Amino acid sequence: MSSPALLYLKLIGSVVFWGGTWVAGRILAGHLTPYSAAFLRFFFATIFMYFLTCRINGRKPKCEKKDILPLAFLSLTGVFLYNILFFSGLQTVTAGRAALIIAATPTFIALGSAFIFKEKFTAWKIAGFILALAGVSTIIGHGNPISIITEGASLGDLCIIGCVLSWAAYSLAGKPVMRRINPIETVFWSCLFGTFMLLGPALYHGLMSEIISASFIDYSCIIYLALLGTSLGFSWYFEAIQVIGPSKTGIFINLVPVTAVALGAIMLGEPVDLFLVTGGALTIFGVWLTNRS
Repeated sequence: MSSPALLYLKLIGSVVFWGGTWVAGRILAGHLTPYSAAFLRFFFATIFMYFLTCRINGRKPKCEKKDILPLAFLSLTGVFLYNILFFSGLQTVTAGRAALIIAATPTFIALGSAFIFKEKFTAWKIAGFILALAGVSTIIGHGNPISIITEGASLGDLCIIGCVLSWAAYSLAGKPVMRRINPIETVFWSCLFGTFMLLGPALYHGLMSEIISASFIDYSCIIYLALLGTSLGFSWYFEAIQVIGPSKTGIFINLVPVTAVALGAIMLGEPVDLFLVTGGALTIFGVWLTNRS
């Protein structure tokens, strides 16, 4: 186990890695179809996660028959749907903007938990949900949330909103599964089943030709997403949960969209306007309120 200082450095590293996934995803979305990009990401992620799971658990991953359908649902929502929508949305939506929309996901998870698991949805959680929703609406409406109703959202924005809903479904469905299977092993099985789900659509949309034509930059982004954004990021994050607990660890998640905006501006030259900053601040503060109690 790492020293406290090294542990926090790893936790910050995982946040930076996850912020960077939006930049890598944005680059890939401009070169590959969403199906090929998603399949290649999780093909390599599954390999890395297998060795990581073996190292952490001291044995090969195990899956009982009763867990196949629940794990398949996690793969459908958290890998297949999320990543198709992720790469489709990033074809037109900037990395920072997309990450700030996704930042509202915990508030939707809290809302879903209240309905499904009958968890308390306090006044603070309600206020946080409203603030996060206002923040996302400000980002999508470029400072005018009402324009979403009058003009509608773009297809790219709708895809990113779809990411929010699919990840919320993954998180809610994963709660009972992770009582029987440890989180790192659950991630492995989700990656494996999701890779098989993505294979058919990827082949149909020209996977083989894209494997041949993909550039060094493309493969660098794929390996980054698979190794750093998935395997190492999750490994360090779960290590922090074991040592300092989920509450303290979870606070760092709020830094992911901030990191994504900063990296998008530095590496891709994406604009950071007042509406993006205002909407992002509302969203992050809303998420903080939702999870404060």
